[in-house]
Amino acid sequence: MDRDEARKMKEQLTAFARELAERHGTTATQGSPGGRTHAAAADVVRAPTLALGLVPQGDGEFGIAVRYRLGVPRARSIVRKVSAEIGPGADVRRTGRIRPVSELGPRPPAPTSQADGDTDRRRPLRPGVSIGHVGVTAGTLGAFVTRAVPGDGHLYALSNYHVLAGSPEARPGDVVLQPGPADGGLAPGDRIGELTQVVDLDSAEPSYTDAAIARLDRVPISLDYPVGRVVKTARALGGEIVGKVGRTTAITRGRVTAIELDDVIVGYEDLGALSFDDQIEIESLDDGPFSRGGDSGALVYREDGVAVGLLFAGSESGGRSGKGLTYANPIDQVLDILEVELAREQTHPFG
Repeated sequence: MDRDEARKMKEQLTAFARELAERHGTTATQGSPGGRTHAAAADVVRAPTLALGLVPQGDGEFGIAVRYRLGVPRARSIVRKVSAEIGPGADVRRTGRIRPVSELGPRPPAPTSQADGDTDRRRPLRPGVSIGHVGVTAGTLGAFVTRAVPGDGHLYALSNYHVLAGSPEARPGDVVLQPGPADGGLAPGDRIGELTQVVDLDSAEPSYTDAAIARLDRVPISLDYPVGRVVKTARALGGEIVGKVGRTTAITRGRVTAIELDDVIVGYEDLGALSFDDQIEIESLDDGPFSRGGDSGALVYREDGVAVGLLFAGSESGGRSGKGLTYANPIDQVLDILEVELAREQTHPFG
């Protein structure tokens, strides 16, 4: 199938899966007047974490990605029927519980070479280092961005909502630290800026990005990544070899194994289970996982240095390798919603 045909099939399969979930979920409707609504039926699909997307098959062809959570019998039953409708083009994989990457397991010390992400205090600031809201543990500084606002000459740090804000109680003006609090960033000199803007996350409707920006103080910065300056963006098409620089696992390599994944359910400690649409899935090409706790907010880029995503969530198990899967928001979606662009050399006055 070409991409348009695959998208149409995905839409049809989503409706089919929800119909199946409604049938299998009749016992859950007892005591509910009027039976289950369409929205509630969708919740039944999301409860076992059934996500559908596109998977590249070469020569511009696409199949359907089917992802479901380990250990949920209802999900397996629905997956079998959905897969039968797809036929040979079904790419079925199990996932573990998907959570924001900052909540994935322990945060071991990261390598401390200049080329890697780390937990130390770094001046000049650069992508890949530890960062966090004063009330958060630690995540990763993904990139520097500028706002398309006349007269705004400030530079901003881009990362995740759950890194730069962390909770609905966070407010613009809150202190942002480098390194993050989990890495000892509590001294006065560790302040690098303040929370400026977040993309709200709402459990009542699908989300597309987990993102926020912080306006930087007058601190020295470096725009360099291990692959050079990242100033271009592109839509992930699937199959790309990608990298990231994270606070915990430093430089890792992976492959985009699925795109346009809908109903990716991510469990947040403060916000509960949230559904994300149009997400990118990445599986590690290294001996270890592509990401671990503390890598949230890292920029995901192709081998040629073009950015494709903002890393935000993952599972500790699942995928073909069993090492877990990582999920990223499409970077163009992130930049458009926040109305920012990746910073270029001539736009940062304090570098």
